[in-house]
Amino acid sequence: MVRKATVAVCTLNQWAMDFEGNMNRILQSIQSAKAAGAKYRGGPELEIPGYTCEDHFLESDTVTHSWEVLLAILNSPISQDIIVDVGMPVVHRNCTYNCRVVFYNKNILLIRPKTLLCDDGNYRESRWFSSWRKMKQIEEFRLPQFITNSTGQSTTVIGDGIIVTQDTSIGFEICEELWNPQSSHIPLSFDGVEIIVNSSGSYMELRKAYVTVELVKSATFKAGGCYLFNNLRGCDGGRVYFNGCSCIALNGQILAKTQQFSLLDVEVAIATVDLDDVSSYRNSTRSRCYMSSVECQAYPTIKVDVFMSVELSSTPLSIPITWQYHTPEEEIALGPACWLWDYLRRSGQGGFFLPLSGGIDSASSAVIIYSLCNLIVQYSQISDEVLDNVRKIVSDPKYCPTDAKELCGRIFFTSYMATENSSSETKMRAKQLSQQIGSYHIEVNLSAAVTALLNVFSLVTGMKPRFSVHGGSPRECLALQNVQARIRMVMSYLLAQLLLWARGRPGGLLVVGSANVDEALRGYMTKYDCSSADVNPIGGISKTDLRSFVCYAKDRFNLSSLELIQSAPATAELLPLSEGTIVQTDEAEMGLTYEELSCMGRLRKSGRCGPLSTFNKLIHVWKNKTPQEVAEKVKHFYRCYALNRHKMTVLTPSVHAESYSPDDNRYDLRQFLYSISWRWQFSAIDKQVQALNSLSTDSLFGTTPTAKSRKLKSINSMISFHYQI
Repeated sequence: MVRKATVAVCTLNQWAMDFEGNMNRILQSIQSAKAAGAKYRGGPELEIPGYTCEDHFLESDTVTHSWEVLLAILNSPISQDIIVDVGMPVVHRNCTYNCRVVFYNKNILLIRPKTLLCDDGNYRESRWFSSWRKMKQIEEFRLPQFITNSTGQSTTVIGDGIIVTQDTSIGFEICEELWNPQSSHIPLSFDGVEIIVNSSGSYMELRKAYVTVELVKSATFKAGGCYLFNNLRGCDGGRVYFNGCSCIALNGQILAKTQQFSLLDVEVAIATVDLDDVSSYRNSTRSRCYMSSVECQAYPTIKVDVFMSVELSSTPLSIPITWQYHTPEEEIALGPACWLWDYLRRSGQGGFFLPLSGGIDSASSAVIIYSLCNLIVQYSQISDEVLDNVRKIVSDPKYCPTDAKELCGRIFFTSYMATENSSSETKMRAKQLSQQIGSYHIEVNLSAAVTALLNVFSLVTGMKPRFSVHGGSPRECLALQNVQARIRMVMSYLLAQLLLWARGRPGGLLVVGSANVDEALRGYMTKYDCSSADVNPIGGISKTDLRSFVCYAKDRFNLSSLELIQSAPATAELLPLSEGTIVQTDEAEMGLTYEELSCMGRLRKSGRCGPLSTFNKLIHVWKNKTPQEVAEKVKHFYRCYALNRHKMTVLTPSVHAESYSPDDNRYDLRQFLYSISWRWQFSAIDKQVQALNSLSTDSLFGTTPTAKSRKLKSINSMISFHYQI
């Protein structure tokens, strides 16, 4: 016997609180699933209100409107003759749960709450939701009155149950339950559940796409079964880019998937599977059968009189596919570009404005926008929605983009903002890049504005600040650099507001920032300079990755101007030139290389290390440095971090892409007022350096192996003591 079942997973680009738009995208996905012959449609997490509603989940309106949308979906002819589950918040006994609502032909079969909430990274689910802890239990749930009035159904069940059709059974995990060591799919498989549906809100980080895919493959390789993983995609109103990659797996192999990056709002993946393959696979794993035969509590069942499979069908079975992952450089080109697209079209603005300095950071932001223009041209040929959106953005109802460079000239505006300390080299590099990508480029000299501000200061105080090279103090020199940087920010917003007006177009421009994650971590930026913007596509990306990206983009987009930008030293150009030559470089001023910053940044956040732990790890990594040199680097990093942490409170929103991001708003929750002395922590490092240095002297214990072993034990005891106190 062959039990062929066709199932669908959906990737949706939802928008928090956009109930009408979210409903239409859900209906479109159901229609696509039905057209492909699917008997079951799964969807991503909290798809009705949008995942990033956050504190809106505490409002009763959000729950009410979610039920209203569900009713509209229930009553739609599109939703008939297919089992559908959708995600929404549900209040039961005065607790709000993150739920899947499963229905068939207007009959709500089950409300399945999330049993394990996610509270790490960018997630804060327990702030809004309760987890369902009554495992393998269901309770009666009274439906809202307006649902009953429309459908005639007054009650359903809520809890940890499974759907049983005439020929198979369907169980559920929601997002975090897949990641947990005690995943729901294990007991579900023991109970004979053949189709397991996961609804997720998983976001992008560089080099992390494989994690979810491997978890899905591993779940079905280990326990057998058909696994339907559904994920969001895009920016739904926050700093993360949801990762797409919805997929269907069978017994450890991927059969179908959606794209990780795309401008399409709705994408459905279909697979036809033989459910007998699940039974055969599981039965061949004898240890699994033994565990399944152990007496345990069964899941409560909700029966529905429908067949998922078709015994005689001409539809071919889906065959396994190989997942091709993007390189990190491709992820940078595509992820932030798609995030910017969502931000631009939903903000109602007419394009982007970027201060283009001629360095790697601003060049990276520019190339990402150029990458977006390429995507718009590509997708406008196949998507009416993308075409409609770009026509609104350029204020031309008949516009059809055919060339990325031409489109760039309509929606992307760049400016080289010079002062008397700017070099001809950076000006030339900025101009060349703008010409190659096609941005509308202008050159502005701000020296007169800087001088005017300094004259006002002198008039008020009777003092005239000077640069260090002219005999000024460090405080004067820093203030003179900062005023140049802040004038650029003011001019950026003036141009962003009025450039479209000057060209006879309505609307304004989004100001784009270009400070990378390492500079934010170190605080190597002026507060309220050009790092302050509306959006920052590279704010979550390291300098090391940006260098690799520029090298990739040079060939991918045929931008020869990036060759000079890539090889030029990074510089702020805020200090006086020496005979027309740059004397200021970023790494020299920071006292750390970008590679060192990246390494310590990962230890601080991902490695959960303080100053002492950072030192203990780096003495084994930086083997070309003495313990004293490592200690000085670590101390310098943490002093600068503490001194500049306040800048993170006004960090420009950027797409989350790196695990060690210092974003203070959602991800890296720490105080912003520190003691920069770190007296206790640095004292512990100093004592350890002394202990390590004593290894090079033999005066205490001699030179025998036994003596050195005794010395190492003594040092380890000292380290242990410092950790305890």
